[in-house]
Amino acid sequence: MSTPKTVLVLCTGNSCRSQMAEVLLNHDLAGQVRALSAGTRPQPKVADGAIAALQQAGLPVEGLYPKEVEAVLDESIDLVVTVCDNAKETCPIFPKPVPRIHLPFHDPHGEPLESFIAVRDDIRARLIPAVREALGG
Repeated sequence: MSTPKTVLVLCTGNSCRSQMAEVLLNHDLAGQVRALSAGTRPQPKVADGAIAALQQAGLPVEGLYPKEVEAVLDESIDLVVTVCDNAKETCPIFPKPVPRIHLPFHDPHGEPLESFIAVRDDIRARLIPAVREALGG
């Protein structure tokens, strides 16, 4: 079996959309990708609504925490996915050229759990196939 491709999901706060995308990619494309997430300006913690939306779908949430993008710059990244416009504009330069795709998602911060669930489902519906296609699968 081939080595999983490393996908970095980038957002501003790394507290919601990118965290949900990391979990969904690691779950739905297990063995094909190793997803990481980071933020250009990480928040102190992962949003409660994001955790609840993932748990409601039976997905693992252990060990999730917001990370600075600098923490993953030494990783061998095969694809960068920006999930908010601000992260797209401030995306760092990686040591080697890395393919990028931009798929913005609604920011549900401060909204009810239903909004987080809708964003989780939107990420699953649009991001999983986009990543699969971008990696040639």
